[in-house]
Amino acid sequence: MNKIFNRGIFLFPQLFRSFKKNTMDVDEDFRNSKRKLASYVHGSKGEEWEKAFSKYLAEIKYPPVKDFQKGLEWFNVSKPISFKEDLKGKLVLMDFFTYCCINCMHILPDLKEIEEEFTVEDGLVVIGVHSAKFQNEKISSNILAAVQRYNIKHPVVNDVEMDMWRDCGVYCWPSLMLIGPHANPIVLLTGEGHKEELKLYIRNALKYYKAQGAISDHKISMKSVYHFLPEEKGPLLFPGKITNYLRKDGEEIFAVSDSGNNRVLIFNKDGKILKQIGSSKMGLKDGCIEEAQFNSPQGLVFYDENKIYVADTENHAIRLVDLSKNTVETVAGTGIQNHHDYSGGSPAKEQLLSSPWDLSLFKTKEGCEVLLIAMAGTHQLWGLFFQTTYWWRNKSAVAGTCLAIAGSGREENRNNVYPHTAGFAQPSGLALCKKTDELYIADSESSSIRRVSLRDGKVSAVVGGKEDPKNLFGFGDVDGKLYSAKLQHALGVSMSTDDSHLFVADTYNHKVKIVDISNNTVSTLTPPKLEEEGALTAFREPGGLCMSLTESKLYIADTNNHCIKVAELDSSYKITKLSNLKLTASEYVKMSFKFDGDMVKSTPVSLLKDGGKISVVVLIKLLDGLKLTENQKQNWVVELPNAAYSCVPKTGDNLKQLEFFVNIPPNPDFGRDCITVVFNLMTCTDTACVPKQFALEIPLVEVTNDKKDENKLVTVNVKLESIEII
Repeated sequence: MNKIFNRGIFLFPQLFRSFKKNTMDVDEDFRNSKRKLASYVHGSKGEEWEKAFSKYLAEIKYPPVKDFQKGLEWFNVSKPISFKEDLKGKLVLMDFFTYCCINCMHILPDLKEIEEEFTVEDGLVVIGVHSAKFQNEKISSNILAAVQRYNIKHPVVNDVEMDMWRDCGVYCWPSLMLIGPHANPIVLLTGEGHKEELKLYIRNALKYYKAQGAISDHKISMKSVYHFLPEEKGPLLFPGKITNYLRKDGEEIFAVSDSGNNRVLIFNKDGKILKQIGSSKMGLKDGCIEEAQFNSPQGLVFYDENKIYVADTENHAIRLVDLSKNTVETVAGTGIQNHHDYSGGSPAKEQLLSSPWDLSLFKTKEGCEVLLIAMAGTHQLWGLFFQTTYWWRNKSAVAGTCLAIAGSGREENRNNVYPHTAGFAQPSGLALCKKTDELYIADSESSSIRRVSLRDGKVSAVVGGKEDPKNLFGFGDVDGKLYSAKLQHALGVSMSTDDSHLFVADTYNHKVKIVDISNNTVSTLTPPKLEEEGALTAFREPGGLCMSLTESKLYIADTNNHCIKVAELDSSYKITKLSNLKLTASEYVKMSFKFDGDMVKSTPVSLLKDGGKISVVVLIKLLDGLKLTENQKQNWVVELPNAAYSCVPKTGDNLKQLEFFVNIPPNPDFGRDCITVVFNLMTCTDTACVPKQFALEIPLVEVTNDKKDENKLVTVNVKLESIEII
């Protein structure tokens, strides 16, 4: 990927040419379909626009796309789907993506909103076509984890040889292709930011094809990817980053961004969970820590033992957790993504941000404090300034503002003595070397480690990547020096306590590596007990790490293994032992749940003492003439006993496929612990609206034999005057 164009990311030119040679199945001018469509509807509005769009649909003659190759692996469906059978009579929106790409991630909320407005029964099917950039992304088990992590509900196919990519003439990530009910291409859009256009095209295409009788309302056979979560994964779900702090009483505490559960957990070195921050519900909500909401938080840093700054990545915001007040406050960002501002400078709470991924605190020699932000979405380094600060090259930053301090915004691996002329490629990890006032950056899309001097802004190479700043395909797995070394989409970095070495989460190589920053060399840290099997068995896409402040131990957020690993190090920083940190709930993280509405109790779930994963399906039956009120959102949410439990999804509005998965920790409090599902429904009869608020309680009981429950089905009869379990 070498340049931004129309908010799409082009392939490296040599690869693009090789793909283009094989692209013979779609008319050459289809790449200009958006331009052709614009020529039809130019200047039109309302009915005039609709007529022009219908004329466009009637006159375009692009050949049908080829069907998906047989033998491909699919996700979120119970069987492979095809244009000839499952998609006949459907509009299809194909999202060509690669799961590392921040621009592709920005598309997902748009697709979710589109799917809520236009359902499969309405005639629209969204399909994710995964066409990998990195070798690691071609592996189906890694795509499965990404589909789970990003909460993708629509069908996804592993286009492992990029056949559909070539057949459709796609040339950049992300790309969106709208296809008609006869597999006929309609329009190709590149990059992000097309949500409203797509809604307009889909709405009018459905109207046009329905008038022809070409749209079918049949369903697609779906199966949630959450079925494939590990049996015993503990309370974490895709943990992103980890950090630590030494309290005044000498106790070292840690914080981990439990990204998949939309929360932050505070724990001690023994794994005892001291505090859960956030309700685990996805959203953007300030207030008390029990009710606050996050959306896939990543980087975090302690300001002191009571205050933690959190990069709330998919909310495009920076949050401040105050443990002394038990509150969460948004201190930068508005919740709206920044698409075009590469300078910033507004008051922090008004400044739009774009996917902040990691944080670090820096104090200038004058004593001014700056929160440094890896702004992955705009490929820059930003700063939140706590005091008015005289910054590099005689520039000043006003107290309370948030602005870009390095990186042009172009997605590049460009080093330069002038910070705003340098280019980054999705910076995702930060580590401060206090001895030299240098910030080390895991530049994930260039697969390199970079450094920024916090004294003058100079950006320079450390290890990995390519010398050509536009070549973002310089990845691999090679220990060595500077550009001869190769990493693969590294996401995390942490400095040793003596500021001599840098630990690296080499994410897509499933390894932890170490950089000697005095000579820019990198080597792999391999746990001795796993050398014969290979490092791949030790880690799965680790995303963050931090060095203990009291012991020679490295704490690693092992993202796709859903756990924290602890590596014990010798004096030369070699791993002597690797273990999983078992997280357990303390008395301080028991969840208090109060409910004043109707409460109904089901038969219990039978479990062994060591807990486990269960699937819960709830069927809602409306009786006595009740029906769901049209155009009113229904809602359900799962409440859990304590922070050692986890659940996906935690909330939803779909009553037709109400299924969730609960991970129950070892030694639950049988007889007291229960899973509670709270429903807020808007129902009606022919003559009246009847709101229904009730809670379903599912108790847990212990069994000593092998007859434990792995699946629980509960049917709830919702009557006019009562709620019943059958």
